[in-house]
Amino acid sequence: MSSLGDTPKIVIRELHKAFGENRVLRGIDLDLPAGKSLAVIGGSGTGKSVLIKSIIGLLEPNSGSIRVDGDETVGMSPDRRERITRKFGMLFQGAALFDSLPVWENVAFGLTQARNMVRSDARDAALDAMNIVGLDDDIADRAPAELSGGMQKRVGLARAIATRPEILFFDEPTTGLDPIMGSVIDNLILKSVHELGATALTITHDMASARRIADNVALIHQGRIVWHGPVGDIDHSGNDMVDQFINGRSIGPIQLQGAT
Repeated sequence: MSSLGDTPKIVIRELHKAFGENRVLRGIDLDLPAGKSLAVIGGSGTGKSVLIKSIIGLLEPNSGSIRVDGDETVGMSPDRRERITRKFGMLFQGAALFDSLPVWENVAFGLTQARNMVRSDARDAALDAMNIVGLDDDIADRAPAELSGGMQKRVGLARAIATRPEILFFDEPTTGLDPIMGSVIDNLILKSVHELGATALTITHDMASARRIADNVALIHQGRIVWHGPVGDIDHSGNDMVDQFINGRSIGPIQLQGAT
């Protein structure tokens, strides 16, 4: 798979992952160009979440290669993987905040737990990250349950960028948000990626979101990448699956199926 003219930050080749008889990833080839934003689109059960979990190390692929800055991560020892995962920041679907911790400690979690930063410095860094995503200092000591869904998503984004990661992952960032708040989150993602100079991978089924945040788009279907190109080419891709997906048509080569 071409890197579309840029040096790849992550290179994926022939990636396979199955759960028993269920073959989810069936030979993924994909490059993430350094400093660019890639959106992987596709319906439920197509392998998007398994792909991102394999890259960040939550799942071990059955076979294939995932290279981050040239380092092979499939089969990597835990000690070496920790060095790689320090480069990552992740916004989970639903924000996945810790209810027992105040907002600032949620944002600073990676700094205090993985980096052993002293609490006063971690709080300052958390406030800086909160400010980047438009959160005021006066909510720092509030509980996540006191916040709206959109504000919780901002807290999750602040946590993702607090460690100043080189690579950001976004898991369905606009799910559960109204269109206006979805647009706000997308714009904050763009701002965060640009301020960090980070490489970004987003998995989404939201085409409006993909168009706003992505430089490049890849369509995954039945565990394979069936199209990959610049976001500006998506409306004239020449691919029937892409055309069906972006226009939300029920009739076409993509057959409806239940989520896995």
